[in-house]
Amino acid sequence: MDLLSSTLRTLSADMVQKAKSGHPGMPLGIADVASVLWSDHLSFDPEEPNWLNRDRFILSAGHASPLLYSLLHLFGYKVSLEEIQNYGQFDYKTAGHPEYGSLPGIECTTGPLGQGIGMACGMALAEKMAQARFNTEDIKIIDHNIFAICGDGCIMEGISAEASSLAGHLKLDNLILLYDSNNITIEGSTDITFSDDTAKRYESYGWKVYTADGHNKEEIKKVIEEAISYKGAPKLIIFKTHIAYGTPTKQDSASSHGVPLGEDEIKEMKKKFGLPEDKNFYIPEEVSKFCAEKIEAKKKIGLKNTLKKQKN
Repeated sequence: MDLLSSTLRTLSADMVQKAKSGHPGMPLGIADVASVLWSDHLSFDPEEPNWLNRDRFILSAGHASPLLYSLLHLFGYKVSLEEIQNYGQFDYKTAGHPEYGSLPGIECTTGPLGQGIGMACGMALAEKMAQARFNTEDIKIIDHNIFAICGDGCIMEGISAEASSLAGHLKLDNLILLYDSNNITIEGSTDITFSDDTAKRYESYGWKVYTADGHNKEEIKKVIEEAISYKGAPKLIIFKTHIAYGTPTKQDSASSHGVPLGEDEIKEMKKKFGLPEDKNFYIPEEVSKFCAEKIEAKKKIGLKNTLKKQKN
């Protein structure tokens, strides 16, 4: 649903603009991938956020927290619109980077780049250990996936290299890393400091690597499905995206990475996506209805799987 992606973008931009601080570029760039993942692939129940067999979603690039808060709010978690509107403010729980325990749906605290990749690898290993202890040939009590969104900065960090190497060695095929490859960091183009062939590097670690257009929803859905189905290795999906996607002058610019976009820029973006230019934190009724339907479907699937396991 393109309107969901547009809403994620405008909510994120409005949060940063009102706070006069934050990182709007990445949420705008990876919104299409996030909307497809949460709508069509991620298994969760917002009324039972600690459901043992839920899929884990980790935002390794924690500076893109407005995207995570928008997703949690739209998909029924107890993250109020008031919290969204007071992003980054004292006495509110929507901190500049996600903090574990402050809001339901935040799986871990992610600040330093690459740290989330390390924790995702750890969660994948922990799940494999739980599977070995509790699953039987007939009953699969534990069978979820670990999804992590990362950016160029995460991939450049040493901790991600060490953790990814271990994940490949252990063949953690429950781990799927979604790489927002927009070739921009806060300093400017990644060409300044980074010339690795990331696909070849991860292949050498023993990962299955895919590359896809991060703004083509059919392609996004298909490649995530393929990654989930592939067994025997962790998966890296390199999504080619545009930072600050949809803005008139900030797209593909380092100036969109860590500062507010500006009211005029946001208004033009809203106009492009067909949303009211004069309304902030606007959520179309169609988006609320769409997300509510997705939530109910996920609850039914979760209940069906739980009953099936109990029956077996």
